[in-house]
Amino acid sequence: MSATVELHRVGKSFTGVRDQRTEHVFEDFSLTVEPGELVALVGASGTGKTTLLHMVAGLERPDTGEVRATGTGDMDGRLGVVFQQPRLLDWLSVRANVEIALRSAGLDPGLADRALEDVGLSEYGDKYPSVLSGGQRQRVAVARAFAIDPAVVLLDEPFSALDELTGRRLRLLLQDLWTRQSRVGLLVTHSPAEAVFLADRVLVLAGRPATVVHEYRVDAPRPRTPEDPELFDLHRRVVADLL
Repeated sequence: MSATVELHRVGKSFTGVRDQRTEHVFEDFSLTVEPGELVALVGASGTGKTTLLHMVAGLERPDTGEVRATGTGDMDGRLGVVFQQPRLLDWLSVRANVEIALRSAGLDPGLADRALEDVGLSEYGDKYPSVLSGGQRQRVAVARAFAIDPAVVLLDEPFSALDELTGRRLRLLLQDLWTRQSRVGLLVTHSPAEAVFLADRVLVLAGRPATVVHEYRVDAPRPRTPEDPELFDLHRRVVADLL
């Protein structure tokens, strides 16, 4: 399987309801995410990171240019998304929340148990999201996204609402899931440490309209450890860009 994400000369703007002022978020913006690559987007709030992710997901349309997220074979168009909040259906069991994604993708809902096993929640399938911790709920969201075996994965600040220890555990889990099979992905995060730990490339966005002011390639092989001195040095450079 291979997939790519491409934005070609994209333009996107929003007009305020009250003042009718137009804000240009992107203008003639291009980006290619290569097969097997995970690219992290970091930058100050308002630089369009989530808007870019929404355009790739098809939740927003560009005003100009073209956005494509493509796969091959029977996984063409299969997209997994993990949001900042789990967005689970609280009236359904944990297993049923994953089964919905599988059915929507035309896959066997029986694969839900394997997906829950992959994130360490095998014994929680019959429970309801309301009894789970925040970290467990986000594990269900990750299981739901990866259960459909997506060609493209989009991650919108997936661990920002969690405490540091829980976030660390889930970053290690995500790394494990990522290395099992080649995919293509985009990660939006406000955490430079998270970006350099998970991604193959880190793009620092700034300005309105947004531009890539710095690009870093992360050459450290996987599996990585958060305490890797090479990653910490790169993390400091990204932080300096954001100050």
